[in-house]
Amino acid sequence: MGSADSKLNFRKAVIQLTTKTQPVEATDDAFWDQFWADTATSVQDVFALVPAAEIRAVREESPSNLATLCYKAVEKLVQGAESGCHSEKEKQIVLNCSRLLTRVLPYIFEDPDWRGFFWSTVPGAGRGAGEDDDENARPLAESLLLAVADLLFCPDFTVQSHRRSTVDSAEDIHSLDSCEYIWEAGVGFAHSPQPNYNHDMNRMELLKLLLTCFSEAMYLPPAPDSSSVNPWVQFFCSTENRHALPLFTSLLNTVCAYDPVGYGIPYNHLLFSDHREPLVEEAAQVLIVSLDHDCATPTVDGTTTGTAMDDADPPGPENLFVNYLSRIHREEDFQFILKGIARLLSNPLLQTYLPNSTKKIQFHQELLVLFWKLCDFNKKFLFFVLKSSDVLDILVPILYFLNDARADQSRVGLMHIGVFILLLLSGERNFGVRLNKPYSVRVPMDIPVFTGTHADLLIVVFHKIITSGHQRLQPLFDCLLTIVVNVSPYLKSLSMVAANKLLHLLEAFSTTWFLFSAAQNHHLVFFLLEVFNNIIQYQFDGNSNLVYAIIRKRSVFHQLANLPTDPPAIHKALQRRRRAPEALSRTSSQEGVSMEGSHPAAPAEPGTLKASLVATPGIEKLTEKSQVSEDGTLRSLEPAPQQNLAECSPASEDQEPSQAWREQRRLSSASAGGQWSPTSEWEPQPLPQVLSWKSKLPLQTIMRLLQVLVPQVEKICIDKGLTDESEILRFLQHGTLVGLLPVPHPILIRKYQANSGTAVWFRTYMWGVIYLRNVDPPVWYDTDVKLFEIQRV
Repeated sequence: MGSADSKLNFRKAVIQLTTKTQPVEATDDAFWDQFWADTATSVQDVFALVPAAEIRAVREESPSNLATLCYKAVEKLVQGAESGCHSEKEKQIVLNCSRLLTRVLPYIFEDPDWRGFFWSTVPGAGRGAGEDDDENARPLAESLLLAVADLLFCPDFTVQSHRRSTVDSAEDIHSLDSCEYIWEAGVGFAHSPQPNYNHDMNRMELLKLLLTCFSEAMYLPPAPDSSSVNPWVQFFCSTENRHALPLFTSLLNTVCAYDPVGYGIPYNHLLFSDHREPLVEEAAQVLIVSLDHDCATPTVDGTTTGTAMDDADPPGPENLFVNYLSRIHREEDFQFILKGIARLLSNPLLQTYLPNSTKKIQFHQELLVLFWKLCDFNKKFLFFVLKSSDVLDILVPILYFLNDARADQSRVGLMHIGVFILLLLSGERNFGVRLNKPYSVRVPMDIPVFTGTHADLLIVVFHKIITSGHQRLQPLFDCLLTIVVNVSPYLKSLSMVAANKLLHLLEAFSTTWFLFSAAQNHHLVFFLLEVFNNIIQYQFDGNSNLVYAIIRKRSVFHQLANLPTDPPAIHKALQRRRRAPEALSRTSSQEGVSMEGSHPAAPAEPGTLKASLVATPGIEKLTEKSQVSEDGTLRSLEPAPQQNLAECSPASEDQEPSQAWREQRRLSSASAGGQWSPTSEWEPQPLPQVLSWKSKLPLQTIMRLLQVLVPQVEKICIDKGLTDESEILRFLQHGTLVGLLPVPHPILIRKYQANSGTAVWFRTYMWGVIYLRNVDPPVWYDTDVKLFEIQRV
């Protein structure tokens, strides 16, 4: 039968289903078989031939027929899994049922009355002639998930058969040890099976169905308590699924072993099509959704439990995928995972050397979520990443994505996850130390050319984000500067370009109108002063560029020390701002040309879809302060009742983080031209508050430095009639301030801490990405999702 005929027959069956007002019996095989037995339709055909309006019509007008269709399709999958899918016909039936369920499930999830349907048992559901009582019957969802798991290790359908003999000795699906059939070499598995196009395609269809099952989460509004467990994921990742381990390993290895280059030969992808990519993408999405688990067990005071009792291994989470991920520990496994993720994240950057030489992958957001989960759930992995300079192979692509996406409001989520990962890494001393490695790779980025280290790259990119990013990035400014504070005690020598960028930020953030126009703005100045203090106190010797920049811009520090705090002066500063816009995007004299081959960051194309995100918690909720002791260990600082205002928000902040955040962030917004303009309805801060934070500005170290060095530098200039910077820099390089500065302050690190706010943020971000990336077929398009809103830019 031709494919046109089979499409026609399938369409006739769909029309019959939508027009029948009477329930069709489950036993009427002649009717139901039309949907899967004789047809050869692709998943795209199924989406075209089963329109959304018709699915909803059946759901409303003949619900029992929709119920029977779902039940019969699951029954066929279960039969296929039981028999091992030996004949071509059985394979076709399994694929057709899988496609049909992928099409229908979102319309079941969008209706609250139907959501429980798959968790009910179907009475008399053809389980033999009444052998089993209905009490023993599994809920439909469980039967479906177990069948899909079995089918993913079905010899000659989704995995290579190990048997060479005739069909009679076909492997019994129940005695099969699926650990011998892991899809790809890597973690815990050394054998790399022959690639097989058909197996990859069949796996992909089943994974798409699995992802659709898990997507019930999209139809529930974001819950502030992250305890909302997804029952589909919970069951699939439980001990009930005998394939949990080989499946977890297959997904992880398939992603990390993928090399999109085209077997190492440039331009090879233009000759051969790469059927692996869609499978890898699907595997990455199923994997991150399976790992959506809130691991932190908060105690009463909100900190995570960490006691001496931790030595006895706590029972791992019930979610086996999380459990397996947290228990990976072999160096070679970590190496394999890190190399794989770094290779894939760097793929878009390779494009720029030899345009189109490699196949460009699109799933970097899923990879970033996976990397985040690995670091969050497996501390040994995090330390492994930081132990060598391989962490820079993750850092550079992240900075590339941040810089590239900064003007595009549809990629605000990508900006957040990149910054969260850097915040997590910056809490570890090794990260700061690694940043001193010279940066020579030269990925074409739209940033000033500089010669220096990875720390310089980080600072230059952060400056660019703050001064010319989309205005919706303002809530990230605290995070960006916290990262710089965390690494600052370890930075051995900043380049002149980076030093000027830091001073330019201080200049912009310390203007009176900015300081007074929102309750939180002074934090940014406190962070920058802390950066300067850390570098002067701990890394003075190599940082003559920064010291010189501070001396040149000394007026900024004097203005801060003499900040007016009387109401008329505050009012006047705010009035003055209304009249004269002073661009933050002013370029400093050093700002040269951008790198060769770079493209400016562009805003989203009109008509781009984006998914909304929940607000992220403020920096004080995201991080926990620790002090670095003499021996380099960290000890957590219990917040004192009256905390230093430099480091925490005003005492009034007992609202929910997101609301407080929105309130305090009625920040002056960077308008489209990259210029700062305050929003319409701010009120100046109350005077006592300004006085209280002004008195805590940590200016002593810098003022002492200026007091000692400025006269010496001026003397050199007068004596030698100098206008030459290099002479002054040479003098500063050999200078010392030993014994002249205040006693070094203890180093404070703000470490990321898991909290329910970020757990909800990750869930909405991840599902938003999956929704927007699955366009062929458009699995969730135009269904009534509740977890986020889809907007056009």
